Amino acid sequence: MDKTVVISQSMYFPWCGLIDQIRLANVFVHYNDVQLSRGFYNRVQVKTSQGTTLITVPLQKKHQNQLINKSYISYESDWIESHRSILINSYRKTKFIDDAIAIFDQVHSEKHELLSDLGKASVQALASYFQVDKSVEFLDSDSLGIGGSSSKRLHDITKSLGGNIYLTGHGALKYLDHDLFESSGIEVRYMKYSILGYNQVFGQFTPYVTALDAIAHLGLESVNTLNSTSINWRKAHERPEELRA
Repeated sequence: MDKTVVISQSMYFPWCGLIDQIRLANVFVHYNDVQLSRGFYNRVQVKTSQGTTLITVPLQKKHQNQLINKSYISYESDWIESHRSILINSYRKTKFIDDAIAIFDQVHSEKHELLSDLGKASVQALASYFQVDKSVEFLDSDSLGIGGSSSKRLHDITKSLGGNIYLTGHGALKYLDHDLFESSGIEVRYMKYSILGYNQVFGQFTPYVTALDAIAHLGLESVNTLNSTSINWRKAHERPEELRA
């Protein structure tokens, strides 16, 4: 039987694509003992009447080579209430706004000191609502005792967990050592994202917003938007344009 491993940084209320990746996984590793870089680890897009905007979790002073699981959240401003207000204003005309806000409140019911903990709580709360967490084992990379970096570490983590499929997003096409995985009998597959459209309150549909958007509009039916598949890395190299939602 195949065992699919996904290794990904935790994100703040991520888009449906990450939830779909969890749906296709047997093991999801929160890859948070890695360097904090520009990305959606502390921010996410929200669709509003004025267009798409970003809500961002402020961090305390950053230093060079700072790790995600060593990144402390700043509470100097009341950004939680600001984010909540933006979401309420964005979803006030949706049928299931209460579900979306309840998830937001659940995640923020605890004051998270570290960005990694907030990201993990966000990801797993969404996965639970979408009901894709039932057959997935969630682990933390810093608890596995496996060092190294880049392709070698991703390979070693996957192998140590007994995975024979490593599933990742299209960004890895640029750097991943596919031959290394194949030498251990591990197939590298890439997400072929497909998030089914629904009628969003503001303008033309876009999948690249927080998954709270699908929940607010569709409630428990939001799981039906998850339609992604995966393809072998060789086909992904041949047709990278097919990987995007």
